[in-house]
Amino acid sequence: MTAQTGSAVVDVDPRRFRTVLGHFCTGVTVVAGCGPEGPVGFACQSFAALSLDPPLVLFCPGKTSRAWPVIEAAGHFTVNVLGDEQREISTVFGSRGADKFATVDWTPAASGAPLIDGALTWIDCAVDTVHDAGDHFVVIGRVTELGDTGTDRPLLFYRGRYTSTALEHAQPAPARERLDAFLTWPCGDDWL
Repeated sequence: MTAQTGSAVVDVDPRRFRTVLGHFCTGVTVVAGCGPEGPVGFACQSFAALSLDPPLVLFCPGKTSRAWPVIEAAGHFTVNVLGDEQREISTVFGSRGADKFATVDWTPAASGAPLIDGALTWIDCAVDTVHDAGDHFVVIGRVTELGDTGTDRPLLFYRGRYTSTALEHAQPAPARERLDAFLTWPCGDDWL
């Protein structure tokens, strides 16, 4: 894999790239939609809030995804935020298989996209914009409805493994600032 910095082209080892980026802890979601042949979805770590006004989110499906073309054609999708107890659901949606919804209880959102039972919360969205980005797409979704929030711990992924915030004796370090407006932090990148 090559990257360009200014006028120089630099070789980047894909395994090293994956290892380094694996040190960034992410939540785990299932992005899902419903096509003519039923529901489809995939486990997705590349999900983020993008804008409060208007409310936008983004996720990045791989170009080889079989679910993404169905979701794009439907024009709507849900993002189901998984809890720590939903590792099996993440595994099902993170692997190739025929009907991933055969063993998962779900109900349709107002858009018709699947809401996975027991998720920490969910976001129902309309596909707004799709950008080409290497071997992925960057999909921007316009939020149309929000789910209730749960109290369980989130399912996290770090260094190629599931992890949890349930550390027996760990105490989170307090932030030096109030982070109420973290999503739209007005001061650039120096938030702490």
